[in-house]
Amino acid sequence: MQFQWYPGHMTKAKRQMQEDIKLIDLVIELVDARIPLSSRNPDIDELGKNKFRLILMNKSDLSDEKQNQEWSEYFRKKGYFVVCLDSRSKAGMKTVTNVVMEVCKEKIERDRKRGILNRPVRAMVVGIPNVGKSTFINSYAGKACAKTGNKPGVTKGKQWIRLNKNVELLDTPGILWPKFEDQSVGLRLALIGAIKDEILNIDELSLELIKLLKAHYPGVLKERYQLEEEAEPVEILKQIAENRKCVAKGSELDYSKAAALLIDEFRSGKLGRITMEFPGGVKESDEGNN
Repeated sequence: MQFQWYPGHMTKAKRQMQEDIKLIDLVIELVDARIPLSSRNPDIDELGKNKFRLILMNKSDLSDEKQNQEWSEYFRKKGYFVVCLDSRSKAGMKTVTNVVMEVCKEKIERDRKRGILNRPVRAMVVGIPNVGKSTFINSYAGKACAKTGNKPGVTKGKQWIRLNKNVELLDTPGILWPKFEDQSVGLRLALIGAIKDEILNIDELSLELIKLLKAHYPGVLKERYQLEEEAEPVEILKQIAENRKCVAKGSELDYSKAAALLIDEFRSGKLGRITMEFPGGVKESDEGNN
């Protein structure tokens, strides 16, 4: 199964980010906690190499709690600050602000020594499609967010959102898209919905998901669908179609409907908290491969 990625205006977005990044203190990068490495864009490390860095492992309510801890430790060892959160819930936002202030305390102290007081930390949020960037910004900003107007050196039309007295956010951080050669990265991105379903073969995608669940989360399929998990993936998909009464015209089993149901239940967390890549299996060569 080949995954095609459509980068759209990637070059334009990258050029825009190179300009914007000069104006900010901190890059806040959202990743999907179910695939923390595959949902990163390797370009961001290069573009943000002289900035403070915070990784938000979003959708961590859908990922394996033990793996959340292991991935957090993995990124911290590489020099990032890390917060696990579910951006749909505002509960974790205070933690984000506290960590932002911790990340930027050197800058704040440097400003203080120069007599610059109360200048907010300026942050840019980046992340590939479907990692929940917009949801995070909306939750973090809340209804009280106020645009603070153009700043010197900022091109016309750009706006800063004052999130609170300590943090300002650049609200037009063009989305960057990952480029990948490794098809397993494409598979993982497809499974979380970062690649449009319309251009995917959902039946094949569901078989890959079944293989992954059998290997790393044995018992999950058996418990959810009351089936024989030792069977081959195609047979398991057939059993799901039978058990969930996925029937097409003429009483034939509708494999595509069963495949879509399985993927939807994985994405929504109905199969439980599942992570699809593991820090213990990461090789240095993998890190630049997505």
